[in-house]
Amino acid sequence: MEKVEFVEGKVDWKGRTARKDKHGGIQTSVLILATVAFENMANLALAVNLITYFNGVMHFNLADGANDLTNWLGTSYILTIIVAFLADTYLGRFKAVLVSTFLEFLGLALLAVQAHYSKLRPPTCNIFERTANCEQVNGANKVYLFFSLYLVAIGTAGIKAALPSHGADQFDEKDPKEARQMSSYFNWLLLAVSIGGAISFTLIVWIQDNKGWDWGFGISTVAMFLGMVVFFAGLPRYRLHVNHGTNAITEIIQVYVASILNRKLHLPENADDLYEIDRDKEAAVEAEFLPHSNILRFLDKAAVDATPHENPNPWKLCRVTQVENAKIILGMIPIFLCTIIMTLCLAQLQTFSIQQGLTMDLKITSSLNMPPASLPIIPIAFLIILIPIYDRIVVPLIAKFTGHITGVTHLQRIGVGLILSSISMATAALMEVKRKRVARDNNMLDAIPRLQPLPISVFWLSFQYFIFGIADMFTYVGLLEFFHSQAPRALKSLSTCFLWSSMALGYFLSTIMVKIVNAATKGMTKSGGWLGGNNINRNHLNLFYLLLSLLSLVNFSCYLFFARRYKYRPQST
Repeated sequence: MEKVEFVEGKVDWKGRTARKDKHGGIQTSVLILATVAFENMANLALAVNLITYFNGVMHFNLADGANDLTNWLGTSYILTIIVAFLADTYLGRFKAVLVSTFLEFLGLALLAVQAHYSKLRPPTCNIFERTANCEQVNGANKVYLFFSLYLVAIGTAGIKAALPSHGADQFDEKDPKEARQMSSYFNWLLLAVSIGGAISFTLIVWIQDNKGWDWGFGISTVAMFLGMVVFFAGLPRYRLHVNHGTNAITEIIQVYVASILNRKLHLPENADDLYEIDRDKEAAVEAEFLPHSNILRFLDKAAVDATPHENPNPWKLCRVTQVENAKIILGMIPIFLCTIIMTLCLAQLQTFSIQQGLTMDLKITSSLNMPPASLPIIPIAFLIILIPIYDRIVVPLIAKFTGHITGVTHLQRIGVGLILSSISMATAALMEVKRKRVARDNNMLDAIPRLQPLPISVFWLSFQYFIFGIADMFTYVGLLEFFHSQAPRALKSLSTCFLWSSMALGYFLSTIMVKIVNAATKGMTKSGGWLGGNNINRNHLNLFYLLLSLLSLVNFSCYLFFARRYKYRPQST
Protein backbone atom coordinates (compact mmCIF):
# COMPACT_ATOMS: atom_id res chain seq x y z
CA MET A 1 0.00 0.00 0.00
CA GLU A 2 1.41 3.37 -1.05
CA LYS A 3 2.20 5.71 1.83
CA VAL A 4 0.05 8.86 1.98
CA GLU A 5 2.10 12.05 2.13
CA PHE A 6 0.57 15.05 3.86
CA VAL A 7 1.58 18.70 3.30
CA GLU A 8 2.55 20.58 6.43
CA GLY A 9 0.69 23.86 6.97
CA LYS A 10 -1.78 23.32 4.10
CA VAL A 11 -5.40 22.12 4.16
CA ASP A 12 -8.05 21.26 1.59
CA TRP A 13 -11.33 23.12 1.15
CA LYS A 14 -12.94 21.12 3.96
CA GLY A 15 -10.18 21.98 6.44
CA ARG A 16 -8.45 18.58 6.34
CA THR A 17 -4.67 18.33 6.02
CA ALA A 18 -3.79 18.48 2.31
CA ARG A 19 -2.44 15.31 0.65
CA LYS A 20 0.22 15.34 -2.07
CA ASP A 21 -1.61 12.74 -4.14
CA LYS A 22 -4.91 14.65 -4.16
CA HIS A 23 -4.11 18.32 -3.74
CA GLY A 24 -1.81 20.85 -5.38
CA GLY A 25 1.08 20.10 -7.68
CA ILE A 26 1.80 21.14 -11.24
CA GLN A 27 -1.58 19.99 -12.63
CA THR A 28 -3.58 22.05 -10.14
CA SER A 29 -1.42 25.10 -10.83
CA VAL A 30 -2.62 25.00 -14.46
CA LEU A 31 -6.03 26.28 -13.31
CA ILE A 32 -4.31 29.18 -11.55
CA LEU A 33 -2.23 29.93 -14.64
CA ALA A 34 -5.42 29.88 -16.76
CA THR A 35 -6.96 32.43 -14.37
CA VAL A 36 -3.87 34.61 -14.76
CA ALA A 37 -4.19 34.39 -18.56
CA PHE A 38 -7.88 35.37 -18.54
CA GLU A 39 -7.30 38.24 -16.10
CA ASN A 40 -4.45 39.66 -18.17
CA MET A 41 -6.49 39.23 -21.33
CA ALA A 42 -9.19 41.32 -19.66
CA ASN A 43 -7.10 44.22 -18.39
CA LEU A 44 -3.70 44.54 -20.06
CA ALA A 45 -5.25 46.39 -22.99
CA LEU A 46 -6.13 49.13 -20.50
CA ALA A 47 -2.49 49.57 -19.52
CA VAL A 48 -1.50 50.37 -23.11
CA ASN A 49 -4.66 51.73 -24.74
CA LEU A 50 -6.41 53.60 -21.93
CA ILE A 51 -4.36 56.67 -22.87
CA THR A 52 -6.11 56.58 -26.26
CA TYR A 53 -9.50 56.37 -24.51
CA PHE A 54 -8.58 59.29 -22.24
CA ASN A 55 -7.45 61.46 -25.18
CA GLY A 56 -9.82 60.39 -27.92
CA VAL A 57 -13.07 59.79 -26.03
CA MET A 58 -12.80 61.64 -22.70
CA HIS A 59 -10.68 64.50 -24.19
CA PHE A 60 -7.90 64.77 -21.61
CA ASN A 61 -4.77 66.46 -22.98
CA LEU A 62 -1.64 64.33 -23.51
CA ALA A 63 0.22 65.09 -20.27
CA ASP A 64 -2.91 64.91 -18.06
CA GLY A 65 -4.03 61.67 -19.72
CA ALA A 66 -0.57 60.14 -19.20
CA ASN A 67 -0.57 61.20 -15.54
CA ASP A 68 -4.10 59.90 -14.92
CA LEU A 69 -3.08 56.57 -16.44
CA THR A 70 0.12 56.22 -14.40
CA ASN A 71 -1.73 57.30 -11.22
CA TRP A 72 -4.36 54.63 -11.87
CA LEU A 73 -1.72 51.98 -12.54
CA GLY A 74 0.26 53.07 -9.48
CA THR A 75 -2.80 52.87 -7.26
CA SER A 76 -3.66 49.39 -8.53
CA TYR A 77 -0.20 48.23 -7.49
CA ILE A 78 0.01 50.02 -4.14
CA LEU A 79 -3.37 48.57 -3.11
CA THR A 80 -1.77 45.12 -3.25
CA ILE A 81 -0.24 45.80 0.17
CA ILE A 82 -3.66 46.15 1.84
CA VAL A 83 -5.12 43.10 0.09
CA ALA A 84 -2.02 40.99 0.82
CA PHE A 85 -2.21 41.92 4.50
CA LEU A 86 -5.87 40.82 4.60
CA ALA A 87 -5.08 37.64 2.64
CA ASP A 88 -2.18 36.61 4.89
CA THR A 89 -3.89 37.49 8.16
CA TYR A 90 -7.67 37.17 7.89
CA LEU A 91 -9.29 36.31 4.55
CA GLY A 92 -6.95 33.68 3.17
CA ARG A 93 -5.50 33.79 -0.33
CA PHE A 94 -8.31 31.87 -2.04
CA LYS A 95 -11.08 34.14 -0.72
CA ALA A 96 -9.02 37.26 -1.48
CA VAL A 97 -8.64 36.19 -5.13
CA LEU A 98 -12.31 35.24 -5.46
CA VAL A 99 -13.54 38.63 -4.16
CA SER A 100 -11.00 40.47 -6.30
CA THR A 101 -12.03 38.72 -9.53
CA PHE A 102 -15.65 39.76 -8.89
CA LEU A 103 -14.71 43.42 -8.28
CA GLU A 104 -12.64 43.55 -11.46
CA PHE A 105 -15.51 41.93 -13.40
CA LEU A 106 -17.92 44.57 -12.03
CA GLY A 107 -15.60 47.49 -12.86
CA LEU A 108 -15.13 46.32 -16.46
CA ALA A 109 -18.89 45.87 -16.88
CA LEU A 110 -19.50 49.46 -15.69
CA LEU A 111 -16.88 50.77 -18.15
CA ALA A 112 -18.64 48.92 -20.98
CA VAL A 113 -21.94 50.60 -20.04
CA GLN A 114 -20.37 54.08 -20.02
CA ALA A 115 -18.65 53.51 -23.37
CA HIS A 116 -21.96 52.35 -24.90
CA TYR A 117 -24.26 55.20 -23.85
CA SER A 118 -23.38 58.62 -25.33
CA LYS A 119 -25.03 60.54 -22.48
CA LEU A 120 -22.35 59.16 -20.12
CA ARG A 121 -19.43 60.66 -22.11
CA PRO A 122 -18.51 63.93 -23.89
CA PRO A 123 -19.61 64.70 -27.49
CA THR A 124 -17.33 63.32 -30.21
CA CYS A 125 -14.39 65.65 -30.98
CA ASN A 126 -10.76 65.41 -32.17
CA ILE A 127 -8.44 67.08 -29.63
CA PHE A 128 -5.52 66.88 -32.06
CA GLU A 129 -7.04 69.39 -34.47
CA ARG A 130 -5.43 72.75 -33.73
CA THR A 131 -8.75 74.64 -33.87
CA ALA A 132 -10.75 72.09 -31.88
CA ASN A 133 -12.45 73.12 -28.64
CA CYS A 134 -13.34 69.72 -27.16
CA GLU A 135 -15.45 69.27 -24.04
CA GLN A 136 -13.66 67.19 -21.41
CA VAL A 137 -15.57 64.62 -19.35
CA ASN A 138 -16.78 66.23 -16.13
CA GLY A 139 -19.26 66.05 -13.28
CA ALA A 140 -21.09 62.81 -12.59
CA ASN A 141 -19.73 61.17 -15.75
CA LYS A 142 -16.15 61.79 -14.60
CA VAL A 143 -16.98 60.31 -11.18
CA TYR A 144 -18.56 57.30 -12.94
CA LEU A 145 -15.42 56.86 -15.08
CA PHE A 146 -12.96 56.88 -12.20
CA PHE A 147 -15.23 54.86 -9.88
CA SER A 148 -15.32 52.11 -12.51
CA LEU A 149 -11.59 52.30 -13.17
CA TYR A 150 -10.70 52.14 -9.49
CA LEU A 151 -13.01 49.15 -8.98
CA VAL A 152 -10.86 47.46 -11.63
CA ALA A 153 -7.76 48.72 -9.78
CA ILE A 154 -8.91 47.14 -6.49
CA GLY A 155 -9.73 43.89 -8.26
CA THR A 156 -6.46 43.59 -10.13
CA ALA A 157 -4.59 44.57 -6.93
CA GLY A 158 -6.14 41.65 -5.07
CA ILE A 159 -5.33 39.22 -7.85
CA LYS A 160 -1.72 40.38 -8.05
CA ALA A 161 -1.35 40.25 -4.27
CA ALA A 162 -2.77 36.80 -3.58
CA LEU A 163 -2.89 34.73 -6.79
CA PRO A 164 0.89 34.20 -7.37
CA SER A 165 1.34 33.15 -3.73
CA HIS A 166 -1.74 30.91 -3.88
CA GLY A 167 -0.15 29.25 -6.90
CA ALA A 168 3.14 28.81 -5.02
CA ASP A 169 1.16 27.25 -2.14
CA GLN A 170 0.49 24.29 -4.45
CA PHE A 171 4.16 23.26 -4.08
CA ASP A 172 6.18 22.09 -1.06
CA GLU A 173 9.44 24.03 -0.83
CA LYS A 174 10.98 21.30 1.32
CA ASP A 175 10.47 18.68 -1.41
CA PRO A 176 13.34 19.06 -3.97
CA LYS A 177 11.13 17.92 -6.85
CA GLU A 178 8.33 20.33 -5.98
CA ALA A 179 10.82 23.13 -5.28
CA ARG A 180 12.05 22.82 -8.89
CA GLN A 181 8.44 22.70 -10.09
CA MET A 182 7.72 25.91 -8.15
CA SER A 183 10.58 27.66 -9.94
CA SER A 184 9.06 26.50 -13.23
CA TYR A 185 5.68 27.75 -12.03
CA PHE A 186 7.02 31.31 -11.78
CA ASN A 187 8.35 31.05 -15.35
CA TRP A 188 5.02 29.64 -16.56
CA LEU A 189 3.31 32.48 -14.68
CA LEU A 190 5.02 34.94 -17.01
CA LEU A 191 4.04 32.72 -19.95
CA ALA A 192 0.38 32.89 -18.82
CA VAL A 193 0.68 36.69 -18.55
CA SER A 194 2.21 36.74 -22.03
CA ILE A 195 -0.53 34.61 -23.61
CA GLY A 196 -3.26 36.70 -22.00
CA GLY A 197 -1.38 39.84 -22.97
CA ALA A 198 -0.98 38.69 -26.57
CA ILE A 199 -4.75 38.35 -26.94
CA SER A 200 -5.35 41.61 -25.09
CA PHE A 201 -2.78 43.61 -27.10
CA THR A 202 -4.11 42.34 -30.44
CA LEU A 203 -7.75 41.23 -30.40
CA ILE A 204 -9.09 43.49 -27.64
CA VAL A 205 -7.06 46.55 -28.67
CA TRP A 206 -8.18 46.06 -32.30
CA ILE A 207 -11.81 45.80 -31.18
CA GLN A 208 -11.46 48.93 -29.01
CA ASP A 209 -10.00 50.91 -31.91
CA ASN A 210 -12.17 49.57 -34.74
CA LYS A 211 -15.45 48.22 -33.32
CA GLY A 212 -15.88 50.54 -30.36
CA TRP A 213 -14.84 50.82 -26.75
CA ASP A 214 -18.13 49.34 -25.57
CA TRP A 215 -17.34 46.12 -27.44
CA GLY A 216 -13.75 46.16 -26.15
CA PHE A 217 -14.77 46.58 -22.51
CA GLY A 218 -17.57 44.04 -23.01
CA ILE A 219 -15.22 41.29 -24.20
CA SER A 220 -12.85 42.10 -21.32
CA THR A 221 -15.80 41.62 -18.96
CA VAL A 222 -16.53 38.18 -20.46
CA ALA A 223 -12.84 37.19 -20.15
CA MET A 224 -12.83 38.22 -16.49
CA PHE A 225 -15.97 36.17 -15.84
CA LEU A 226 -14.34 33.09 -17.41
CA GLY A 227 -11.25 33.61 -15.23
CA MET A 228 -13.47 33.72 -12.13
CA VAL A 229 -15.23 30.47 -13.09
CA VAL A 230 -11.97 28.62 -13.87
CA PHE A 231 -10.40 29.71 -10.59
CA PHE A 232 -13.40 28.64 -8.50
CA ALA A 233 -13.54 25.25 -10.29
CA GLY A 234 -10.17 24.32 -8.78
CA LEU A 235 -11.35 24.61 -5.16
CA PRO A 236 -11.52 20.82 -4.45
CA ARG A 237 -7.93 20.41 -5.71
CA TYR A 238 -6.24 23.37 -4.02
CA ARG A 239 -3.81 23.30 -1.12
CA LEU A 240 -5.01 26.20 1.03
CA HIS A 241 -2.73 28.20 3.31
CA VAL A 242 -3.79 28.10 6.96
CA ASN A 243 -4.29 31.51 8.55
CA HIS A 244 -3.51 31.59 12.28
CA GLY A 245 -4.77 35.16 12.78
CA THR A 246 -1.28 36.31 13.77
CA ASN A 247 0.02 39.51 12.32
CA ALA A 248 3.48 38.85 10.93
CA ILE A 249 3.88 42.54 10.06
CA THR A 250 3.40 43.44 13.73
CA GLU A 251 6.03 40.89 14.69
CA ILE A 252 8.51 42.50 12.31
CA ILE A 253 7.75 45.98 13.67
CA GLN A 254 8.17 44.67 17.22
CA VAL A 255 11.78 43.77 16.43
CA TYR A 256 12.58 47.30 15.26
CA VAL A 257 10.88 48.84 18.31
CA ALA A 258 12.52 46.42 20.76
CA SER A 259 15.98 46.99 19.28
CA ILE A 260 15.55 50.73 19.87
CA LEU A 261 14.20 50.28 23.41
CA ASN A 262 17.04 47.85 24.22
CA ARG A 263 19.76 49.92 22.54
CA LYS A 264 21.67 50.39 25.81
CA LEU A 265 21.80 46.65 26.57
CA HIS A 266 24.97 44.69 25.79
CA LEU A 267 24.89 41.80 23.36
CA PRO A 268 25.97 38.43 24.83
CA GLU A 269 29.22 36.96 23.54
CA ASN A 270 27.43 33.72 22.65
CA ALA A 271 24.50 34.08 20.26
CA ASP A 272 22.91 31.01 21.88
CA ASP A 273 22.10 33.22 24.87
CA LEU A 274 19.68 35.27 22.78
CA TYR A 275 16.00 34.58 23.41
CA GLU A 276 14.23 31.81 21.48
CA ILE A 277 11.24 29.61 22.28
CA ASP A 278 11.92 25.99 23.20
CA ARG A 279 11.36 23.66 20.26
CA ASP A 280 10.22 20.75 22.39
CA LYS A 281 7.98 22.87 24.59
CA GLU A 282 6.39 24.51 21.54
CA ALA A 283 6.20 21.33 19.46
CA ALA A 284 2.48 21.76 19.05
CA VAL A 285 2.93 25.25 17.64
CA GLU A 286 3.53 25.58 13.89
CA ALA A 287 6.47 27.93 14.27
CA GLU A 288 9.47 28.27 12.02
CA PHE A 289 13.02 28.46 13.33
CA LEU A 290 15.91 30.32 11.70
CA PRO A 291 19.57 30.21 12.79
CA HIS A 292 21.23 33.37 14.03
CA SER A 293 23.24 35.42 11.53
CA ASN A 294 26.01 37.95 12.13
CA ILE A 295 24.57 40.73 9.98
CA LEU A 296 22.68 43.83 11.18
CA ARG A 297 23.77 42.98 14.73
CA PHE A 298 22.05 46.05 16.21
CA LEU A 299 18.72 44.23 15.71
CA ASP A 300 19.95 41.38 17.93
CA LYS A 301 19.33 43.63 20.94
CA ALA A 302 15.63 42.91 20.44
CA ALA A 303 16.40 39.32 21.56
CA VAL A 304 18.43 40.23 24.67
CA ASP A 305 16.46 38.97 27.70
CA ALA A 306 17.19 41.44 30.52
CA THR A 307 14.48 39.99 32.78
CA PRO A 308 14.53 36.19 32.23
CA HIS A 309 12.13 35.38 35.09
CA GLU A 310 9.30 37.63 33.91
CA ASN A 311 6.72 37.10 31.19
CA PRO A 312 8.24 38.65 28.04
CA ASN A 313 6.79 41.88 26.65
CA PRO A 314 6.63 41.32 22.85
CA TRP A 315 7.58 44.98 22.27
CA LYS A 316 10.76 44.62 24.35
CA LEU A 317 11.77 40.99 23.76
CA CYS A 318 11.57 39.06 20.48
CA ARG A 319 12.69 35.56 19.55
CA VAL A 320 15.78 35.03 17.37
CA THR A 321 13.71 33.80 14.41
CA GLN A 322 11.62 36.98 14.64
CA VAL A 323 14.82 39.05 14.58
CA GLU A 324 16.20 37.10 11.62
CA ASN A 325 12.99 37.69 9.67
CA ALA A 326 13.27 41.40 10.43
CA LYS A 327 16.87 41.33 9.17
CA ILE A 328 15.75 39.67 5.93
CA ILE A 329 13.02 42.28 5.34
CA LEU A 330 15.46 45.14 6.04
CA GLY A 331 18.05 43.55 3.75
CA MET A 332 15.56 43.32 0.88
CA ILE A 333 14.67 47.02 0.97
CA PRO A 334 17.74 48.26 -1.01
CA ILE A 335 17.00 45.64 -3.70
CA PHE A 336 13.38 46.79 -3.72
CA LEU A 337 14.36 50.45 -4.11
CA CYS A 338 16.69 49.68 -7.02
CA THR A 339 13.85 48.18 -9.06
CA ILE A 340 11.54 51.22 -8.94
CA ILE A 341 13.16 53.00 -11.86
CA MET A 342 12.50 50.07 -14.20
CA THR A 343 8.76 50.68 -13.90
CA LEU A 344 9.40 54.37 -14.48
CA CYS A 345 10.79 53.32 -17.87
CA LEU A 346 7.88 50.92 -18.48
CA ALA A 347 5.40 53.76 -17.89
CA GLN A 348 6.80 55.64 -20.88
CA LEU A 349 6.25 52.65 -23.17
CA GLN A 350 2.61 52.62 -22.03
CA THR A 351 2.03 56.35 -22.57
CA PHE A 352 4.38 58.42 -24.72
CA SER A 353 5.47 55.54 -26.95
CA ILE A 354 1.80 54.90 -27.80
CA GLN A 355 1.48 58.58 -28.76
CA GLN A 356 4.58 58.22 -30.96
CA GLY A 357 2.91 55.29 -32.71
CA LEU A 358 -0.23 57.33 -33.42
CA THR A 359 1.82 59.68 -35.63
CA MET A 360 3.46 56.90 -37.68
CA ASP A 361 2.50 54.64 -40.60
CA LEU A 362 0.40 51.86 -39.03
CA LYS A 363 0.10 49.64 -42.11
CA ILE A 364 0.89 45.94 -41.84
CA THR A 365 -0.55 45.22 -45.29
CA SER A 366 -2.45 47.40 -47.75
CA SER A 367 -5.71 46.63 -45.93
CA LEU A 368 -4.59 45.93 -42.34
CA ASN A 369 -3.29 48.46 -39.84
CA MET A 370 -1.42 47.87 -36.57
CA PRO A 371 -2.98 49.67 -33.58
CA PRO A 372 -0.12 51.49 -31.76
CA ALA A 373 -1.24 49.97 -28.45
CA SER A 374 -0.60 46.52 -29.97
CA LEU A 375 3.15 47.16 -30.22
CA PRO A 376 3.90 45.23 -26.98
CA ILE A 377 2.82 42.08 -28.87
CA ILE A 378 6.34 42.02 -30.34
CA PRO A 379 8.17 41.24 -27.05
CA ILE A 380 5.17 39.19 -25.87
CA ALA A 381 5.37 36.93 -28.94
CA PHE A 382 9.08 36.54 -28.35
CA LEU A 383 8.50 35.66 -24.67
CA ILE A 384 5.91 33.01 -25.55
CA ILE A 385 8.64 31.26 -27.57
CA LEU A 386 11.55 32.02 -25.25
CA ILE A 387 10.07 31.10 -21.82
CA PRO A 388 9.61 27.35 -22.53
CA ILE A 389 13.11 27.23 -24.05
CA TYR A 390 14.56 29.08 -21.05
CA ASP A 391 12.76 26.90 -18.50
CA ARG A 392 13.27 23.48 -20.14
CA ILE A 393 16.64 23.86 -21.86
CA VAL A 394 18.61 26.91 -20.67
CA VAL A 395 17.97 26.56 -16.91
CA PRO A 396 18.95 22.84 -16.67
CA LEU A 397 22.03 23.53 -18.81
CA ILE A 398 23.20 26.47 -16.70
CA ALA A 399 22.36 24.57 -13.50
CA LYS A 400 24.96 21.92 -14.40
CA PHE A 401 27.66 24.59 -14.27
CA THR A 402 26.40 26.81 -11.45
CA GLY A 403 24.85 24.24 -9.12
CA HIS A 404 21.79 26.48 -8.65
CA ILE A 405 18.42 24.75 -9.05
CA THR A 406 17.18 27.80 -11.01
CA GLY A 407 20.30 28.12 -13.18
CA VAL A 408 21.29 31.59 -11.98
CA THR A 409 20.56 33.26 -8.66
CA HIS A 410 17.51 35.48 -8.32
CA LEU A 411 19.68 38.59 -7.94
CA GLN A 412 21.70 37.80 -11.08
CA ARG A 413 18.48 37.44 -13.04
CA ILE A 414 17.17 40.78 -11.74
CA GLY A 415 20.42 42.54 -12.64
CA VAL A 416 20.27 41.40 -16.28
CA GLY A 417 16.81 42.95 -16.60
CA LEU A 418 17.86 46.24 -15.03
CA ILE A 419 20.70 46.82 -17.49
CA LEU A 420 18.44 45.86 -20.41
CA SER A 421 15.89 48.50 -19.34
CA SER A 422 18.60 51.16 -19.65
CA ILE A 423 19.43 49.91 -23.14
CA SER A 424 15.72 49.98 -24.03
CA MET A 425 15.42 53.67 -23.09
CA ALA A 426 18.58 54.55 -25.06
CA THR A 427 17.08 52.73 -28.05
CA ALA A 428 13.80 54.65 -27.58
CA ALA A 429 15.74 57.94 -27.66
CA LEU A 430 17.40 56.99 -30.96
CA MET A 431 14.09 55.92 -32.50
CA GLU A 432 12.48 59.23 -31.48
CA VAL A 433 15.32 61.18 -33.12
CA LYS A 434 14.71 59.23 -36.31
CA ARG A 435 10.92 59.75 -36.16
CA LYS A 436 11.25 63.52 -35.66
CA ARG A 437 13.78 63.79 -38.47
CA VAL A 438 11.25 62.20 -40.82
CA ALA A 439 8.57 64.66 -39.67
CA ARG A 440 10.92 67.61 -40.17
CA ASP A 441 12.23 66.47 -43.56
CA ASN A 442 8.67 66.00 -44.85
CA ASN A 443 7.41 69.29 -43.42
CA MET A 444 4.92 67.38 -41.22
CA LEU A 445 5.71 68.70 -37.74
CA ASP A 446 2.08 69.80 -37.37
CA ALA A 447 0.56 66.67 -38.93
CA ILE A 448 -2.58 65.34 -37.20
CA PRO A 449 -2.00 61.87 -35.68
CA ARG A 450 -3.74 58.99 -37.50
CA LEU A 451 -5.21 61.30 -40.15
CA GLN A 452 -1.79 62.39 -41.51
CA PRO A 453 0.68 59.57 -40.71
CA LEU A 454 4.40 60.16 -41.11
CA PRO A 455 6.15 58.13 -43.84
CA ILE A 456 7.89 55.90 -41.28
CA SER A 457 6.65 52.50 -40.13
CA VAL A 458 5.41 52.08 -36.57
CA PHE A 459 7.52 48.92 -36.40
CA TRP A 460 10.60 51.08 -35.79
CA LEU A 461 9.31 51.34 -32.22
CA SER A 462 9.42 47.56 -31.87
CA PHE A 463 13.12 47.68 -30.94
CA GLN A 464 12.51 49.43 -27.62
CA TYR A 465 9.56 47.13 -26.82
CA PHE A 466 11.56 44.04 -27.77
CA ILE A 467 14.49 44.86 -25.48
CA PHE A 468 12.21 45.80 -22.60
CA GLY A 469 10.24 42.57 -23.07
CA ILE A 470 13.40 40.54 -22.43
CA ALA A 471 14.15 42.75 -19.41
CA ASP A 472 10.65 41.88 -18.15
CA MET A 473 11.38 38.16 -18.30
CA PHE A 474 14.50 38.53 -16.21
CA THR A 475 13.65 41.22 -13.67
CA TYR A 476 9.97 40.82 -12.83
CA VAL A 477 9.99 37.01 -12.62
CA GLY A 478 13.30 37.18 -10.75
CA LEU A 479 11.76 39.62 -8.28
CA LEU A 480 8.69 37.42 -7.70
CA GLU A 481 10.91 34.41 -6.98
CA PHE A 482 13.33 36.44 -4.88
CA PHE A 483 10.74 38.06 -2.64
CA HIS A 484 8.69 34.86 -2.27
CA SER A 485 11.72 32.74 -1.38
CA GLN A 486 13.17 35.25 1.08
CA ALA A 487 10.01 36.33 2.92
CA PRO A 488 8.92 34.82 6.26
CA ARG A 489 6.43 31.96 5.95
CA ALA A 490 3.53 34.09 7.21
CA LEU A 491 4.25 36.89 4.74
CA LYS A 492 4.24 35.05 1.40
CA SER A 493 1.39 37.11 -0.12
CA LEU A 494 2.83 40.31 1.26
CA SER A 495 6.24 39.38 -0.15
CA THR A 496 4.96 39.63 -3.73
CA CYS A 497 3.84 43.16 -2.87
CA PHE A 498 7.48 44.20 -2.83
CA LEU A 499 7.31 43.78 -6.61
CA TRP A 500 3.91 45.43 -7.01
CA SER A 501 4.83 48.27 -4.63
CA SER A 502 8.01 48.82 -6.61
CA MET A 503 5.89 49.10 -9.75
CA ALA A 504 3.42 51.42 -8.00
CA LEU A 505 6.19 53.77 -6.92
CA GLY A 506 7.60 53.63 -10.45
CA TYR A 507 4.28 54.77 -11.92
CA PHE A 508 3.88 57.54 -9.34
CA LEU A 509 7.49 58.57 -9.94
CA SER A 510 6.67 58.79 -13.66
CA THR A 511 3.92 61.33 -12.90
CA ILE A 512 6.34 63.35 -10.75
CA MET A 513 9.13 63.12 -13.33
CA VAL A 514 6.90 64.36 -16.16
CA LYS A 515 5.85 67.38 -14.09
CA ILE A 516 9.39 68.16 -12.90
CA VAL A 517 10.88 67.84 -16.38
CA ASN A 518 8.18 70.05 -17.88
CA ALA A 519 8.63 72.66 -15.14
CA ALA A 520 12.43 72.62 -15.43
CA THR A 521 12.42 72.94 -19.24
CA LYS A 522 9.41 75.23 -19.66
CA GLY A 523 11.47 78.28 -20.57
CA MET A 524 13.84 76.32 -22.85
CA THR A 525 11.27 75.14 -25.42
CA LYS A 526 8.44 76.66 -27.46
CA SER A 527 6.13 73.77 -26.50
CA GLY A 528 6.26 74.67 -22.80
CA GLY A 529 8.67 71.93 -21.74
CA TRP A 530 10.23 68.76 -23.16
CA LEU A 531 6.88 66.98 -22.84
CA GLY A 532 4.50 69.96 -23.07
CA GLY A 533 1.53 70.44 -25.39
CA ASN A 534 -0.42 67.98 -27.55
CA ASN A 535 2.01 68.01 -30.49
CA ILE A 536 4.55 65.27 -29.85
CA ASN A 537 6.47 66.27 -33.00
CA ARG A 538 7.49 69.59 -31.44
CA ASN A 539 8.47 68.43 -27.98
CA HIS A 540 11.71 66.75 -26.86
CA LEU A 541 10.72 63.22 -25.92
CA ASN A 542 14.09 61.92 -27.13
CA LEU A 543 15.89 63.91 -24.41
CA PHE A 544 13.51 62.55 -21.77
CA TYR A 545 14.22 58.98 -22.92
CA LEU A 546 17.96 59.66 -22.79
CA LEU A 547 17.64 61.04 -19.26
CA LEU A 548 15.84 57.85 -18.18
CA SER A 549 18.54 55.70 -19.77
CA LEU A 550 21.26 57.50 -17.82
CA LEU A 551 19.29 57.31 -14.58
CA SER A 552 18.79 53.57 -15.16
CA LEU A 553 22.52 53.12 -15.61
CA VAL A 554 23.26 54.90 -12.32
CA ASN A 555 20.55 52.82 -10.66
CA PHE A 556 22.15 49.59 -11.96
CA SER A 557 25.46 50.59 -10.37
CA CYS A 558 23.69 51.06 -7.03
CA TYR A 559 21.99 47.69 -7.47
CA LEU A 560 25.33 45.93 -7.99
CA PHE A 561 26.63 47.44 -4.75
CA PHE A 562 23.71 46.10 -2.68
CA ALA A 563 23.24 42.79 -4.51
CA ARG A 564 26.85 41.73 -3.93
CA ARG A 565 26.41 42.27 -0.18
CA TYR A 566 23.05 40.54 0.20
CA LYS A 567 22.97 37.31 2.24
CA TYR A 568 20.32 34.80 1.19
CA ARG A 569 17.84 33.50 3.75
CA PRO A 570 18.72 30.08 5.24
CA GLN A 571 16.18 27.23 4.96
CA SER A 572 13.76 27.41 7.89
CA THR A 573 13.04 24.34 9.99
